[in-house]
Amino acid sequence: MNSSAIPAGANNPYLNGFVMRETMFKTEREARRVMDMQTARVWSVMNPSVKNSLGQNTSFILVPGANSLPYVALDAPVRRRAQFINNHFWATRYNPNEIYAAGIYPNQSKGGGGLPQYVADNQSLDNQDVVLWYTLGVTHIPRPEEWSVMPTTHVGFKLLPGAFFSRNPALDVPR
Repeated sequence: MNSSAIPAGANNPYLNGFVMRETMFKTEREARRVMDMQTARVWSVMNPSVKNSLGQNTSFILVPGANSLPYVALDAPVRRRAQFINNHFWATRYNPNEIYAAGIYPNQSKGGGGLPQYVADNQSLDNQDVVLWYTLGVTHIPRPEEWSVMPTTHVGFKLLPGAFFSRNPALDVPR
């Protein structure tokens, strides 16, 4: 789900209009994505067979929190072993044997295991049970106030329900 401004014109006379566009990922390789603050990118996993009373498909929406890009070189050994950091978002078809983003024993591997291996067969995601993989990172520039102990940092994401209800369920205040 990406948002963008509507061009100036008859459909945007006050120059404040914007629209959200959805892109459906059909395969595992299509679903590899990085965050994009310019489009307020979020990801939605929708059930095509269940609709609410408004005709919308039920979904869960993954909303990124604080995050970072990897600054380690592409050919660095650590990045070859942890190639999942190349994308913030991955979606794979459910497979009970695919449980480690970096593969089994990443510290002893030469790289390529985990998510890159899982998406190599580029399976269809259409109407399948899927697994979302969200990569988050921290770029920490130490401050004098943190010496000798860094107190804390916060990272995370939100997983929000989308279209499970036809209205706000909290609006149930009696008259």
